[in-house]
Parts: sequence; structure tokens; C-alpha cells
Amino acid sequence: MKRNTFLKNIGLLSIGTYMGNIADLSKLTDGFSKADKMPVLFLGHGSPMNAIEENLWVDEFRALGKKLPQPNAILCISAHWYTKGTWVTAMEQPKTIHDFGGFPQALFDVQYPAPGDPKLAQETADLLEPVQVGLDETWGLDHGTWSVLKHLYPNANVPIIQLSIDYTKPPQFHYELAQKLKSLRNKGVLIVGSGNIIHNLRMVDFRNINNPGYGYDWAHEVQKTSNQWILDHNIDPLMNYQNQGKAFQLAVPTPDHYLPLMYAMGLRDNKDTPFLFNDDLVAGSLSMTSVLYS
Repeated sequence: MKRNTFLKNIGLLSIGTYMGNIADLSKLTDGFSKADKMPVLFLGHGSPMNAIEENLWVDEFRALGKKLPQPNAILCISAHWYTKGTWVTAMEQPKTIHDFGGFPQALFDVQYPAPGDPKLAQETADLLEPVQVGLDETWGLDHGTWSVLKHLYPNANVPIIQLSIDYTKPPQFHYELAQKLKSLRNKGVLIVGSGNIIHNLRMVDFRNINNPGYGYDWAHEVQKTSNQWILDHNIDPLMNYQNQGKAFQLAVPTPDHYLPLMYAMGLRDNKDTPFLFNDDLVAGSLSMTSVLYS
């Protein structure tokens, strides 16, 4: 099954069931003020079609965007910038990358012209020393970034940089790298990890593509277990997911979409409370689960 064909189809889902709801999310974020330290997000981004479809996941993103403090800038770690070594975008005006194929022209027509922030890129690189971080002038904003941020900040008026995921490094490296970025939260920088905790495209069940909340038994097991570990901030089993049995091996066959969660968890401090929203299984083998740390 081709990934692009699946993503096109899965984007047509318009409803979902989830643990959190918009009322709960609004209540949770009522205490935010512009003087507060910025929260941290892990967003289950799902199909690129969520950029232009109307569904309950998008409703949750929009509701969250209306409640979040206005950031000075955004740093996004997207599953779709998977590189050898660590890089950060450092251009004044990042391009909108349509890193997919086989979708309607309306999706390719989407532009998200948010400015970049070369100064923040350099500060990020400095904070991550002694890890060598390259300043990138060619990448831009991939769909792991713009397909969700366009709902949080539809005016594209917040500067954005992306930090790549070094595919040669284990989860602990990414968790510890994120910890070095905590000071940015006190400078008005919203840091977002964008991926999917459960992400097995090879096992998508097309017979249940229009059955919201449907998941294989192993997906339900991973959803329940990983959610509890996130709520308890039990990082060790999450970091060592491949040693947690067959269900986790099926849920995370490759680490690209999972590792952004390590960044969100690494940025948490002892005063932060995690809140789960968009907590849906999709087509058997995917989850849209998202986390707000504040």
C-alpha cells in the first residue's frame, strides 16, 4: 500500500472520539497569560489533508490556538525533517514545502508564509553545544509543521524555525537535547513536536477507514499504556519503547514520527501538567494523540 494513497484517504475522515474535548481544553488554558512561561506541545499531525479538511481534530487545534499565549516565535521538531546530524532552519523567509504526492491540487495550493528567525536559529545552535548544529538555508516548513500550525496561527504572523531529527541517534539523545532548550520557554518561544505516537502505515485497515476510533488490539494497548506513562512522566519505558513488547514494535516500526514526543517530554519541567487531547485511534494503526504541557 502506497503511503501517499493512504494519507489521501485517511484525510477524508471528518469525525473522531477522544479523551479530551474542546471545553476541557479551554478550561485548562484559561489560566494562561502573556507573562507566563510558554507551554510545550506534542501534536499528532496525521494526514496532510488535515490542513484543509474540517474535522474535530482541527477544531481542537483551533480552540487551542485561541487560548495559547501569543508566542514571540515557534520552534518546531517535525517528523518529516529526518537528517544525518542536527540542523536548524536559519533563513529569513522559509518556503512552504509540499513534501507529498497524489493529493488534491487544493492542498498544493496552500502556502504558509510565516517568517523565519535567523537570530533564534543561532541561539538554538548555541544552546545545543557541544552538539554540532548546522544552520540550514534550503529546507523551509514541511507539512509536519505548517499543516497543524496553520490552524493554531492562521495569520502566519509568528516567526518559525524547524529543528531536524538526527536519525543516527537514540531516543535518549533527543530527550537530553530537548532539555538544553528549556530556557527558550521563558523567552516567549513555543516549542512543538509534531508526529504520531502510533504510526504504522503498512497495517492500515481500509475496511475501517470510516470507523472513527477503530484500532487493532495492540494499538489500543499502546494507546492506554503510553498515555499513562505520559501522564506519569514515566520516561524510561517510553524512551525504551522497542523493549516494551510486540505491541510497541508494531506501533513504532520506525522512530521518525515517535521521536518528536521525546522533545516535548524533555522540555517539561516539574511544574508542568500534561493534558491529552485528540486522543483518537485512526484506521487501526495510527493515533492522533496530542499533549499539552503547561
